[in-house]
Amino acid sequence: MFGYIIINKGEMKFKEFDIYHSYYCGLCQALKKNYGKLGQISLSYDMTFLVMLLSSLYEPDTELAQVKCIAHPFEKHLVRKNVFSDYGADMNILFTYYKCKDDWEDERKAASLCYEKLLKGAYARIHEKYSEKSRRISSLMRQLSQEEKKNNQDVDFMAGLFGEVMGEIMACCEDEWQESLRTMGFFLGKFIYLMDAYEDVEEDMEKGRYNPLIRKFSDPDFEEEMKTILTMMMAGCCKEFEKLPILENAEILRNILYSGVWYRYEMVSQKRRKGN
Repeated sequence: MFGYIIINKGEMKFKEFDIYHSYYCGLCQALKKNYGKLGQISLSYDMTFLVMLLSSLYEPDTELAQVKCIAHPFEKHLVRKNVFSDYGADMNILFTYYKCKDDWEDERKAASLCYEKLLKGAYARIHEKYSEKSRRISSLMRQLSQEEKKNNQDVDFMAGLFGEVMGEIMACCEDEWQESLRTMGFFLGKFIYLMDAYEDVEEDMEKGRYNPLIRKFSDPDFEEEMKTILTMMMAGCCKEFEKLPILENAEILRNILYSGVWYRYEMVSQKRRKGN
């Protein structure tokens, strides 16, 4: 996926990192079990956050195991797996399929086309399993692609479409927490879309690719305005997060939401300041 929803490792305790890593490994194991090595390629930190969030909120029965793998062949490490590891794996494949499709249509990336074809069978199974959710996500992704082809420069509208996609993914159950999770996903999705556009705007301008920030980029207040907008998106996301009755792993999740998500922004912003 995008790789924006990550931890700030420097501000974590060793024990907290081990817990986070165990969810990451659990997602990796679920991808391998359900979709083979092709599935493991799509492993992402973004979806690890979702697995940990849902696990901490719903507190399902969780299997703990010590395993070796290709990434850690010489020593065993802790893995946490539960029903949300499987859900995260399903959503990871679903989203990866659409992203590959979009990358091929927009940039003619041969690798994306190849991976999309390889994931087609897995996508069909997921589409059948989550028929309504998959249809809504498919419709939103199709609309997003169409608007990008029209060079729609309405930043809030475009980010909002992707926000709705993330809202669908995060609202896993129809229950009392559905709306908070959906709203949280909406703001987080807008942040991801805007952050991706912010990071790529110069390269997209050079290569003649779509980016909703191209018109704004020449504004003297561009950097300040983007920081304000991104901060507003995460404020909305964090406000909904704090409504959820999460005790387990709350500090790890806060590390991600209040600090980790800003890592790439700071990196890009600093690079631009040095370049000017």
